[in-house]
Amino acid sequence: MTSIDILLKRNEELGNVVPGDRSSPKPSLQVAILTCMDARVRVFEIFGLIQGEAHVLRNGGGVVTDDMIRSLALSQRKLGTREVLIVQHTNCGLSMVTEDDFKDELEQATGLRPTWSVEAFRKVEDSVRVSIERVRRSDFLAHTDNVRGFVYDVKTGSLTEVE
Repeated sequence: MTSIDILLKRNEELGNVVPGDRSSPKPSLQVAILTCMDARVRVFEIFGLIQGEAHVLRNGGGVVTDDMIRSLALSQRKLGTREVLIVQHTNCGLSMVTEDDFKDELEQATGLRPTWSVEAFRKVEDSVRVSIERVRRSDFLAHTDNVRGFVYDVKTGSLTEVE
């Protein structure tokens, strides 16, 4: 049985027991949460979210990239979000690579060098600050005043705000 088969079986067994409002794509809390794809970051559990309350955007590192700005612009301008919560975390894989080394590895394996940025970082707090500033400075976003960033500790579950 593949991992996808396991997940499909779980979905079938779960049925329609997930609480929340599914009537609208507009999140009731009017917030977009941008975080890392790391499986240890369990967004719904961390914030006690139920379906329909928030947009959850994920990528490697939980960094604000052009594609995240695109998603946030849609979230704000078409679906009513007004706040942005950025959550990066301790022990992130992006802090364990370098921009050039990873691009070199991909180029060696494929013959092509990526045009996109890896967004590698050394200090997660610095990465959170950069992401906050990218949101605040984006001309494409309608709501840039209420943007806050945090570091989630994957061992303790605590959140520390980055100023």
